[in-house]
Amino acid sequence: MKLLVTGGAGFIGSHFVRHILKTYPDYSVINLDKLTYAGDLNKLSDVANHPRYRFVQGDIVDRSRVDSLASEVNAIVHFAAETHVDRSIADASPFLQTNVIGTQVLIEASLKHKHQRYVQVSTDEVYGDIEVGAFTETSPLKPSSPYSASKAAGDMLVMAAVRTYGLPGLISRCSNNYGPHQYPEKLIPFFVQKLLKGETVPIYGDGSNVRDWLHVEDHCRAVDLMLHRGKIGEVYNVGAHNEHTNLEITQRLLRLLNLPEDRITFVKDRPGHDVRYAIDSSKLQNELGWKPTVDFEAGFAETISFYQTNLVKN
Repeated sequence: MKLLVTGGAGFIGSHFVRHILKTYPDYSVINLDKLTYAGDLNKLSDVANHPRYRFVQGDIVDRSRVDSLASEVNAIVHFAAETHVDRSIADASPFLQTNVIGTQVLIEASLKHKHQRYVQVSTDEVYGDIEVGAFTETSPLKPSSPYSASKAAGDMLVMAAVRTYGLPGLISRCSNNYGPHQYPEKLIPFFVQKLLKGETVPIYGDGSNVRDWLHVEDHCRAVDLMLHRGKIGEVYNVGAHNEHTNLEITQRLLRLLNLPEDRITFVKDRPGHDVRYAIDSSKLQNELGWKPTVDFEAGFAETISFYQTNLVKN
């Protein structure tokens, strides 16, 4: 199979590119990435000269560039996105451009070149928040931020194209990913970097907001299964049932770094801040045989160790 992976220089996309090259010796990958602030080719330095890998710098809203690359492959796995909630609240325009218009450009290219599969990598944030229980794939979409609204719009474009045009599309909705090579605007690497500089870390509100943490390698294996065995037109939730409050995650981080809790500063809560995310992954487990394999305590400790070594301290 020949894959076009968008956003392959980002956090999850780079792990997926490496996963595919390692797992399938007859597969080739074209990595299309705009190289915005969160994209970094150093994440893929170990495969930069791989004979089955090619990097192309470009924007997914560039129809001619996307069409040309799509003509060379038979499947698209779409990771490219603007993802930071706070940035979307400050300025939603880039999120609409990439997450909505860019998605439509990819859909049209996939249809034109009669691809075998189109996998949309989305987020559990499209469901909004839930105080009790967990979202399933049939739960209504109630996004709370411009970011999650733009991702929900992209998902709807995919599902509409499946029904109207026969796009061989399916959607992954994952919980919070963690692991090496994440850009330090996300909670774990952001907090590690600040703590290594001797600074305090800001927690919104009282820190009681709950997130389900999923190791990036487990997520990549789930997307792999969807690409090969997922049912066209279906949505699959990907979560590891590692629910922790933001305060608990920060306290765990401080313990690993042997730092006191007075390094925490509580700040005014973010507008529209979702209280709790929780998704039911039983469909993915029952239908495709996926289950998370990375132990959270071990994975978290390894992740912190990576950032201690690799993040800039000054």
